[in-house]
Amino acid sequence: MTQTDPPRVTYSELARLFLRLSLTAFGGPVAHIALAQDEIVTRRKWLTHEHYLDLIAATNLIPGPNSTEVMIHVGYTLRGIPGAILTGACFILPTFFLTLALAILYVGSGTIPAVEALLWGIKPVIVAVIANAGVRLAPSALKSPLLWAMFVLAVATILLGVPEVIAMLGAGLIYALFQIRRKLPIIGALFLMETTGTRASAFEVFFYFLKIGSVLFGSGYVLIAYIQQDLVNTFKWLSARELLDAIAIGQITPGPGSTTATVVGYIVAGLPGAFAATFGIFLPSFILVILTAPLIPKMRRSRFMSALLDGVNAGVIAALLITVVNLAEQALQPFESLAVTSVIAVLLALLALLALVRFRVNATWLIIAGGAVGLVVQLIAVSH
Repeated sequence: MTQTDPPRVTYSELARLFLRLSLTAFGGPVAHIALAQDEIVTRRKWLTHEHYLDLIAATNLIPGPNSTEVMIHVGYTLRGIPGAILTGACFILPTFFLTLALAILYVGSGTIPAVEALLWGIKPVIVAVIANAGVRLAPSALKSPLLWAMFVLAVATILLGVPEVIAMLGAGLIYALFQIRRKLPIIGALFLMETTGTRASAFEVFFYFLKIGSVLFGSGYVLIAYIQQDLVNTFKWLSARELLDAIAIGQITPGPGSTTATVVGYIVAGLPGAFAATFGIFLPSFILVILTAPLIPKMRRSRFMSALLDGVNAGVIAALLITVVNLAEQALQPFESLAVTSVIAVLLALLALLALVRFRVNATWLIIAGGAVGLVVQLIAVSH
């Protein structure tokens, strides 16, 4: 697979796009990657489908939040280390400040501002965006019968409950072994070190989330599994309810889901804790992407590593498919007591998919339209 030289993109173009993505990328890491694909590959043609898939695959080989690392990779590809820092910061910071504002409101009032109606209208659009990304990326990823077999295998393993990152890496390893017919050395596992304590200082919060960011494989959802035992039972920094509310705030805001760490940091150590937790969890991503990004072209020149990337790419398409199905089950539900709204949700998803595929409408406008429909439905529900 060849990768053409990317076009010259200005820093201001990168900043504008990734600031907007940070404020409109609802739906979790797969949705973030799909939205970025629509903007970067389909609309602007800054990268090819093949190159973008390789960046996604590469993020599954290192720890850290996947969608954020893809954004950093894009910045590095287009403008080197300054571009990587710029795109990563622009994708993280708006979400950080929005999440911090909600955390302050939560600590002050004990509740989370209601955004159910907004999200209800946005979710069907996100389903369409992810489906569109899968359709456009599939021809580049599934180029042979064996890669189709890896796709089916990855779908089956994810449906059996295997974490997506394991399924993708497994597909990559199996495909690579088929290609080169030799065994791989076994790689040792990483383990978290445990400590005990109560509410912590900003330094303790920073080093805890720095450690998490250094060993976390997968998405922001995996982060929840990592921190639940530590924060509630071991360190006793949070109550179970506070952790659930922190997770909820991280999920209802756009952008990286790992800003759940921002909420935790604020609850535990105030504003210094919020900054420390956010900086700690994302710092390893910047370092690892900048260190590994120059290796991606070399990986393509290696028979084994090229096959590994191809296999992981097949797993990426499987993850997109599973995400579409899972999110559709949630997104196409009726709003409150209005049964007819399930039909509206289906129509939203279909119309958004048509707009993306046939007319190539910018996904940002579709998300705004979906949110507006959700607010109108809420007004109708209240009037009834």
